[in-house]
Amino acid sequence: MAEGLKQQPANSWMPTAEQSSRMDEFDKNVSLMSESMVIVDGIESSEISRTRGNHLDVSSGGKLGLPERAFSAAGAAFLSAILVNPLDVVKTRLQAQAAGVAYSHPLSNLTSRMAFFGPHMMFADLRCSPSCTRAGVHGTVAICPPDCFHYKGTLDVFYKIIRQEGFTALWRGTNAGLALAMPTVGIYLPCYDIFCHRLEEFTTKNAPGLTPYAPLVAGSLARSLACTSCYPIELARTRMQAFKHAHGDRRPGVLKTLIDVISQVKSTSSFSNNSTPSYRALWTGLGSQLARDVPFSAICWSTLEPVRRRLLGLAGDEANALSVLGANFSAGFIAGSLAAAATCPLDVAKTRKQIEKDPARALKMTTRHTLLEVWRDGGMKGLFTGVGPRVGRAGPSVGIVISFYEVVKHVLHHQYAIS
Repeated sequence: MAEGLKQQPANSWMPTAEQSSRMDEFDKNVSLMSESMVIVDGIESSEISRTRGNHLDVSSGGKLGLPERAFSAAGAAFLSAILVNPLDVVKTRLQAQAAGVAYSHPLSNLTSRMAFFGPHMMFADLRCSPSCTRAGVHGTVAICPPDCFHYKGTLDVFYKIIRQEGFTALWRGTNAGLALAMPTVGIYLPCYDIFCHRLEEFTTKNAPGLTPYAPLVAGSLARSLACTSCYPIELARTRMQAFKHAHGDRRPGVLKTLIDVISQVKSTSSFSNNSTPSYRALWTGLGSQLARDVPFSAICWSTLEPVRRRLLGLAGDEANALSVLGANFSAGFIAGSLAAAATCPLDVAKTRKQIEKDPARALKMTTRHTLLEVWRDGGMKGLFTGVGPRVGRAGPSVGIVISFYEVVKHVLHHQYAIS
């Protein structure tokens, strides 16, 4: 009897076939629970994998090559440069004024008047605009008080540029902006995609704890490469935006501005016996530019990627072009605004170096020295000169560039998948 009880299975009340099916079902449930409930830093690993898979499908563009990525980036840069250039002009004017650039009528000195008016110089009208009632008559010359040419804030810059120089002056430097943005973004975003994808693959296999830092490193490397390659055009754009010209006067283009920079160095070198190569002046302020753009990219991408992945995760597996647009624009707007505000002091230092007209001094200026000089002259307010238009420009600009780039990649990817 005891032997019979010993040999009986524990669940003798359940048929053998049913026992077997129940055990299989239990094993299956345990397996599913193990897969879905592994926690990594408070987030289920299955959710991480699904979100990362969605991101790679949308953001890396599947099998898109470098030409398709560059085309998407160039289109995004073109659209952004046209839309946000006025805010860039306003920001540059405020920073240049804080740096000591004296804004007045371009013909306010005697030599300029003689060259412009010729024999009619003695009856010159130098009012800030034909409708200005604050101008006084000095001898035979009608001229405005200095207050007419002093910028008091963002809206005041808009008002005075439109009134004194014309509405189109808000798009001054757009040709340089387009010449700069299209190759820069065409290098920057595709390189970021490639670097980030490779770094994520490498860290996932070898050091999973470092994977969240892949966007930060990839953004910094890609931005350094793009900035160094296209910096002379950035220098020309800043100078074109910073300095005034008479209304209706022909403004110098990118090439003429860069030739003037080299000419100034050559003329200075001939007097001081300086053997510094003149072409080096085309990279004046590159250190400040990198000191601004590398932290900007690091902050921007390390903020953008988590926000974008979370928003795309809400859209689910079937993300369409509209959800890709919304998620990327929102993430880009938030990340760009935060990064622009944080790096504003470095932008002020960069502008000061770029508008410096003494080539010898410009080459000796360091970012640290410039920031200390700004702090000594204007304190915290000086360091954040132009932060309003800078943030107002950067948020929409990053949002437009990222969303347009990702939507075009999404559309091309789906076309390739269908064909």
